[in-house]
Amino acid sequence: MSPTNDRPIGVFDSGMGGLTVMRALRARLPHERFIYLGDTARLPYGTKSADTVSRYAVQCARALAAHDVKLLVVACNTASAVALPALGAALAPTPVIGVVEAGAEAAVAAAPNGRIAVIATEGTVKGGAYPRAIHTSAPKARVVQQACPLFVALAEEGIGDGEIAELVVRRYLNPLFATHGKPDCLLLGCTHYPVLAKAIARVAGAGVIIVDSAQTTAAATARLLSERGLDRTSASIAAPIFLVTDAPERFARVGEIFLGAKIDPGAVQLVDL
Repeated sequence: MSPTNDRPIGVFDSGMGGLTVMRALRARLPHERFIYLGDTARLPYGTKSADTVSRYAVQCARALAAHDVKLLVVACNTASAVALPALGAALAPTPVIGVVEAGAEAAVAAAPNGRIAVIATEGTVKGGAYPRAIHTSAPKARVVQQACPLFVALAEEGIGDGEIAELVVRRYLNPLFATHGKPDCLLLGCTHYPVLAKAIARVAGAGVIIVDSAQTTAAATARLLSERGLDRTSASIAAPIFLVTDAPERFARVGEIFLGAKIDPGAVQLVDL
């Protein structure tokens, strides 16, 4: 087996939300090695300036590069929206994949009538990355956006469903739908938001397809590995490694909600960027 192929795939997010992408990656690529970095000391990224997000993202990427990753998955919509050029330059020639293009592709496929609503963090909405990506492949699509900043806090606290979650979801979606009508699909433009998917689906109602970028990102990662000849050929399954910048015990406990699997607290390492 080539040492290059055996190198891990790096995944990072501002916190735990990127674990939803990691979950899809592990399901699609069970024999790959993964190392995940959650910048838990500085979350959320969605309320910070583009310059700050780019600086933080490059620091995270370089920390993962120190582990000799063969590919970087930016499992953060805000960082994908504003920092991909800086990340590509910092990690070259290591390939970098973001979640925005993958999410846009999935939304276009799910909205035959071109009516797409994007819910995301303030930073992602202000940056306009999703409308640009959607209009690249579907110029006539009608895209509306809504920032839902409280969703990240709910997800990070493990409040993904129930009365509180549904009330907050209604607070954001009801005015959006009242103003623009119900879309064909509702794109979850933040990797934290799938934790609230049940509450979001109930409020959105029948006929609105809920789309998140995790599955499409995993598919894009698999394609790129194959194209570059970087697939890990070993049949052994390696346990992932987790790096965090704060509160490793909490990450292990709450992160299970996002990852859909137990996280060994001993596998979570505290790092200083």
